[in-house]
Amino acid sequence: MTDRKIGFIGAGKMGSALMQGIIKAGIVKPENIGASDVYEPFLKELQAKLGIRISTDNAVIVRESDILILAVKPQTLGSVLSNLKNEITSEKLLISIAAGVPLSTYEDALLEGTRVVRVMPNIAATVSEAASGISPGKNATPEDQKAALEIFSAVGTAVQVPESLMDAVTGLSGSGPAFIFPVIEAMADGAVLEGMDRKSALTLAAQTVLGAAKMALETGMHPGELKDMVTSPAGTTIQGIHALEEAGIRAAFMNAVIKASERSKELGKK
Repeated sequence: MTDRKIGFIGAGKMGSALMQGIIKAGIVKPENIGASDVYEPFLKELQAKLGIRISTDNAVIVRESDILILAVKPQTLGSVLSNLKNEITSEKLLISIAAGVPLSTYEDALLEGTRVVRVMPNIAATVSEAASGISPGKNATPEDQKAALEIFSAVGTAVQVPESLMDAVTGLSGSGPAFIFPVIEAMADGAVLEGMDRKSALTLAAQTVLGAAKMALETGMHPGELKDMVTSPAGTTIQGIHALEEAGIRAAFMNAVIKASERSKELGKK
């Protein structure tokens, strides 16, 4: 990977987060990363900060790159693909992070044999803790799949899934951080109500979520087992668990993932 050139079509929050993660992980050198975007001032900021190549012309970045990461909004995807159809050849790997857009959209719009991998990362890429789902297209090689996993593992954790589950990935980890932020805020609110200052409450709430997630990942234990480790008979924790169950917390989170997944499917049909 170190000698390959990676080009970003779109340099917004997710695109720039991926660039920083790739450079930090040493996957490729900054000079081997190129980015194009319509907003030139932001591109120049990225160039000054990261040492990457920039252009306001998508085609320039495509020609200079071996791997392309398409980081544009689904609403603009059609025009971008149309303009780049003859530039994206089978010699290049195209990785798309557009939410809800199926592999067939790219394979139908681009030249025959185009190698495509669909990825759904999340905003935690900005702190190198993303959870990403990866699904290869029909022309993607094992080396392409390995490259995609390496790139997105540089900014967190990446798993390969069949495309039929990509909408579920979008609903779970793609939208998931937004489901957890209100939890952190609400937990902190509870402590503030009990007299704690806001800054300390938010710090403890966020660290509690981080620590719980790390335990789940590193121990490999079922979340129910981990819960039972904290829950003693007639103690404080079981009282809190009872309050959560009364409020329907499980159904609420399940429904959040299901609704977000359904919306992802709707976006893919447009």
